[in-house]
Amino acid sequence: MSQSMSDTTKAAAILGSFLLIEGSWVIVNAATGLRSFLGILGFAPGRLGTPLGWLLALIVTAGFTYYSARLPSVRHNMFRPSLLKLLAILMALAAGILEEAIFRRMLMNHLQSDGFFPTVQIILSGVTFGVAHGIWGLFGRNIAAAVGAMLATGALGTALAIVYIASHRSVAACIVAHTAIDFLIEPGLVLAAIRGEMRRP
Repeated sequence: MSQSMSDTTKAAAILGSFLLIEGSWVIVNAATGLRSFLGILGFAPGRLGTPLGWLLALIVTAGFTYYSARLPSVRHNMFRPSLLKLLAILMALAAGILEEAIFRRMLMNHLQSDGFFPTVQIILSGVTFGVAHGIWGLFGRNIAAAVGAMLATGALGTALAIVYIASHRSVAACIVAHTAIDFLIEPGLVLAAIRGEMRRP
């Protein structure tokens, strides 16, 4: 029981730290002009993307959630109400907005303005997203787990980049998919990283 409490405390500290950083960015940007901020994110009439983009976002959400559920901590905490889950929900919303704004909208639009083809934009978006998420494996103090986390999230980032292109460069569907995924798999993913579940086959 003491080990479980220790894991929970660590997970709360990790989620809280991410929420503070990512949530602050979202609040600052929303405070400068909520309507404009929502429009930039694609949540405005005529900017919501395409039916194909939303369909692909649904498929990505279902697929990555199913893949993540192989980890016992993710399965156990997917629908389990707790204060940790509430913290994870808030973090999911902040992460969905910030990370999609950066890794899809900002990065891919910058690459487009530099003349890179959509295929290159998709690959670089996925690679950078994966590298940035290698930290999950390091929570379990295991390099192999970090590499596994990078590959899994790199695949997710690539899939969300395809959603972005299919949505005619509206990031709305990507944000909803990312938020939904984090809503379902957190805090189980953090607990899985702490407990070393990511290093197991």
